[in-house]
Amino acid sequence: MPQAYRIDRKNRLVISKAWGVCTAFDVMEFREQVLHDDDFDPNFCQLVDVSQVTDVDLTANEIRMLAEMSPFSPESRRALVATTPLVFGFLRMFETWRSLRGEKYIRVFHNRNDAMAWLLAKEEAA
Repeated sequence: MPQAYRIDRKNRLVISKAWGVCTAFDVMEFREQVLHDDDFDPNFCQLVDVSQVTDVDLTANEIRMLAEMSPFSPESRRALVATTPLVFGFLRMFETWRSLRGEKYIRVFHNRNDAMAWLLAKEEAA
């Protein structure tokens, strides 16, 4: 899966984008890249835009395994954006597993504008 990210230090935000077919290897590769980026701070928020992902080649066990760890703090806001039912469903599964691991501020959205509004809100969004 092709992917890219940039770190917006001013807004304390990591903006990730992916397209094509998503695999567990791709997610792990992103994590390694961001963890070794000198600008990365685990307390930053994250926007994950996978609205252009066309397919997901992951099992339920791989989703669970990926949710077991995160480079981000459990207190970081993380907004995941998907536009297709398949990808949205996989992200909801990931969100559930991360929530069970103590992550309080992870949400899945259907569009980027809503995700950004929630991420940049100063007070806890419902």
